[in-house]
Amino acid sequence: MEQKTIPHITIEAVGSFVPPRRVTNDELAQTVDTSDEWIRSHTGIGARHLAADGQATSDLAVKAALDAIDRSDLTLDDIDGIIIATATPDHVGFPSTACIVQEKLGLKNIPAMDVVAGCTGFIYGIEVARGMILSGAMTNVLMIGAEKLSSIVDWNDRNTCVLFGDGAGCAIVSRKDEPTERGVQDTILQADGSGYEYLMVNRGGSRSPIREDGVDIKDVTITMDGRKVYNFAVKQLGAMTKDLMERNGLTIDDIDMIIPHQANDRIIQAAAKRLKIPKEKVFVNIEDFANTSAASIPIALRNLEESGGLKKGDRIIIVGFGAGLTSGGSMIVW
Repeated sequence: MEQKTIPHITIEAVGSFVPPRRVTNDELAQTVDTSDEWIRSHTGIGARHLAADGQATSDLAVKAALDAIDRSDLTLDDIDGIIIATATPDHVGFPSTACIVQEKLGLKNIPAMDVVAGCTGFIYGIEVARGMILSGAMTNVLMIGAEKLSSIVDWNDRNTCVLFGDGAGCAIVSRKDEPTERGVQDTILQADGSGYEYLMVNRGGSRSPIREDGVDIKDVTITMDGRKVYNFAVKQLGAMTKDLMERNGLTIDDIDMIIPHQANDRIIQAAAKRLKIPKEKVFVNIEDFANTSAASIPIALRNLEESGGLKKGDRIIIVGFGAGLTSGGSMIVW
């Protein structure tokens, strides 16, 4: 009996978009009790990009998708699925932001859906896209991580407002039937719901719908137990990276680059130190963009590729962690 060939699921191109408005730490220090030195020493962040009042997450997502299309050999007519990972949808509950993006791109009658997995959303979304493609439901998928976190930040809370930025990144995930070494090789997804309260927006869902005027801003913006999130992130970033290498029989010498979720430079460096990973093998761009949640990894991939640090055939690991608490990692041959 002829053995059935399993198709490879590749990332054909990446694109990104960040709003032009750039807000430095010094600018933030004019309105909240903080300083450039404190923010940099605690997070590694130097600036963040913020969307305009009239921009929504879907607007950022569309621009990232078009950038990815421009950098690929495909056209919009080749796209037969849209998945968006976001914690800041255009509308609470419904419609999905993916449907709005579909309309703005002028695509008709193709499936579109959102994935909610916090800052790990891009990795969850890549795996959803891979499953959809392997099932035969799709062939070329726009997998977009997009966030307007400035819309859910309390700008008087110096512990959280300094951390976040806006932006979007898009990967075109495609089916390849011909022999190739490229593609998503392995993925680990996990969640620990016992930590769901450590990073959340308290109100606006079915448990605590907003019905009255005079809502306290702390109820509808990000709250975070920083220490608990930090400990989880360092542990999971290291564990995901180690597990992916071990179960594929690889060492750090076999990996060209690790691209972690850009939440905090101290988290990234602490995890790298535990695993004895050389600094030059860990890509960090948080200084310029801050934490853009589900958008951070695809934005980083786009930056790395554009700078010449990511080439076809490179073996990389992407790894994320976020609200839920969720975590995930993928090994990819670029």
